[in-house]
Amino acid sequence: MKTRTFIDRIEVHVRSGKGGDGVATFRREALVSEGGPDGGDGGRGGDVVLKGSIHVNSLIALFFDPHLYAENGVNGGNRRCFGRRGKDLVVPVPLGTIVTDVDTGLLVADITEAGQTVVVAKGGAGGFGNCHFKSSVNQVPTEHTLGGAPEERKLLLEIKTIADAGLLGFPNAGKSSILSMVSSATPKIASYPFTTLNPMVGQIEYHDFAQVTMADVPGIIEGAARGVGLGIDFLRHLERARVLVYVIDMAGTDNREPWKDYEVLSKEIAEYNVELSERPMLVVANKMDEEAAQENLPRFIKETGVTPIQVNCVDGSGLDVLKEELRKIVNPKPRSGWHHGETEEHPPLSEMPDTTGEEIPAEAMKFATFLKLDPPKKKSHPSRGNIH
Repeated sequence: MKTRTFIDRIEVHVRSGKGGDGVATFRREALVSEGGPDGGDGGRGGDVVLKGSIHVNSLIALFFDPHLYAENGVNGGNRRCFGRRGKDLVVPVPLGTIVTDVDTGLLVADITEAGQTVVVAKGGAGGFGNCHFKSSVNQVPTEHTLGGAPEERKLLLEIKTIADAGLLGFPNAGKSSILSMVSSATPKIASYPFTTLNPMVGQIEYHDFAQVTMADVPGIIEGAARGVGLGIDFLRHLERARVLVYVIDMAGTDNREPWKDYEVLSKEIAEYNVELSERPMLVVANKMDEEAAQENLPRFIKETGVTPIQVNCVDGSGLDVLKEELRKIVNPKPRSGWHHGETEEHPPLSEMPDTTGEEIPAEAMKFATFLKLDPPKKKSHPSRGNIH
């Protein structure tokens, strides 16, 4: 039995925990007369928290369990015993998840970083016990308050893939082949259309460890902006891309005309999002190892006025040019530890004072990048008792 393996849009019902009730009790103990009120407070209800994670790439878990309920707070007890706080429900979601309130249509959160947390339903406050209501004129209080009501709402979670570059093209244009050649991604590759059914993301790594993220989305056909084929289900994954890479089957497989394919792709992107069509772009002529591609290239340049990057995935020719062009546009920062002079945090090594003497100058410590010279931040004391 086949089942879904990728979900990028799901509606969930979230509910935080109800706050525990405060109680009205009095101290009853041998040899203690008129012990007074000792009712404890209720615990705060748990929160529902969404957390960005690099270890998940789909909302499939929420598809099978769309009800996200946090734990209720525990009621207070006698002897001023405070109820336990309800446990938070932390739900990992893929990076690029957009959270929208279904009823109001307002944006709740845009989770783009690993470890980013967003409280989408705050737990109810714990109620007060009668020990809070004693006074000189109310020495036997019976008042107490109930726990706060939980927060409940319906949310729409939608993934928009985070990538520096987005590959788009007609089915069987060779997008997955390019992605597999320039990155360590392993998309499904076959000689028939629509082999890619889910967005695939790969990292292009350069010699200085700079990285460019590339996303491959399922093939686009004419009318996709109006819902034809897979429609806009996957076009939204290109919205975060800083550069669009048009992959054209220059060999004209299945009697296609490459210049018309380029015009249709440009039209579909403009109809879907005008701002998206105005972003930087690269045009890649794929399958240049075939004779038909060599014949179609001059006419493609003449019809479109665009000189594409010629790529051959059989021997890898042209892929280095593509990678360098992407780097010029995206301009990723090197991650190598040897480039101290390219950052503002570390001065160039040429300015380091002489350290060959018996004592090392204090100024030389600035060049020891492995040391944390900043004073430690003061830690705030955890709050005592119940938090309301």
